[in-house]
This record gives sequence, structure tokens and C-alpha cells, in this order.
Amino acid sequence: MNRVGRVERVTKETSVLVEINLDGTGQVDVATGVGFYDHMLDQLGRHGLFDLTVKTEGDLHIDSHHTIEDTALALGAAFKQALGDKVGIYRFGNCTVPLDESLAQVTVDLSGRPYLVHTEPEKMAPMIGEYDTTMTRHILESFVAQAQIALHVHVPYGRNAHHIVECQFKALARALRYASEKDPRAAGILPSTKGAL
Repeated sequence: MNRVGRVERVTKETSVLVEINLDGTGQVDVATGVGFYDHMLDQLGRHGLFDLTVKTEGDLHIDSHHTIEDTALALGAAFKQALGDKVGIYRFGNCTVPLDESLAQVTVDLSGRPYLVHTEPEKMAPMIGEYDTTMTRHILESFVAQAQIALHVHVPYGRNAHHIVECQFKALARALRYASEKDPRAAGILPSTKGAL
């Protein structure tokens, strides 16, 4: 049985629909109105092998902040919903991804406790198209808060802003994929000594 999450979030600033299938094949249909963000969500779905639909209409006449933030919140909530009871999953995942001169290291624990550690080079271009590069951390904060996971993202080096951000999303996709996959040796087992995740 596929693990699917579906969240609709409507405020005076945005209208967001997110659907995610953790057991998909990487089919992605994304439209947020922020081109580079769409590109990053495409990376997340394809490299995570998640079927992902994202439809966001936001107040882009102001700027992209609300659109990006609310999409990340809905995505986190949908991911948590799709995880279900977490019985039989690996729980932990990590991945290191290079993108030319940049490198991202991501480790995740589907712990039920939201926590983010994030480091990236401080000196990089402030904008990629209409995407504010300071939003990457906020996307991760918003996603973690709703998904209720512990996430560590470290970019020790990189020069090109596009590469620095993109390798983070690719590594995140793979780490989430590995952590959320079913462990054939742990069928029916919740991976926690507490008895709850």
C-alpha cells in the first residue's frame, strides 16, 4: 500500500496544494510561480523517487517569501502524513552530493522531534532569478517544523550559488528516501526503544 500525503493550506497570502507518494517513481508536477524553487522541488521528487505534486498561488506581487515558506510548510506536513506510523522504516538516512565545486552533506532522523542544523557558505550571490538565497535555510526550517524530523545540512564549500543550493536539495532528497524506505529486516518493527516516533 502506497504511503501518500495530501495537504491543502489556504491563507490570505497563499493557496497551496501538496501531494506526495513516498513509494513513487519520481514523477513531479510542480508550479509555485518561483522558477528556481520549482527546479529545487523537482530535484527533491526525482532524486527521492517521490511522486510529488505542488500547486501554489501566492502574493508574488509582494515578493516570493510567503509562497516559498507556505509551500515548505505544506510539504513538511504532507511528508509527515505520508510516513504514517513509521513502522518498518530505516528511520535514519544520509547522503553526500557534489555538484561541480560545491558539496552538500545531509543527515536525517525521522525522529518525531523537529531540529535543524544548517551551515552553508556565507558569501554567495543573494539572488538566483527571483529566488532569495537566504530562503534555503527557512525552507528547511519550515519543512522540519511540520515534518517533525531532525535534519543536519552542511555545505563545507562551494562558490556558485545555484550549485550550493541545488546540491542541498539533491542530498536532502536521497537522505529522506533512504530514511523513509522500508527495511526488509524490520517488518512490523518500530525503529525506536521508546515505542513511539
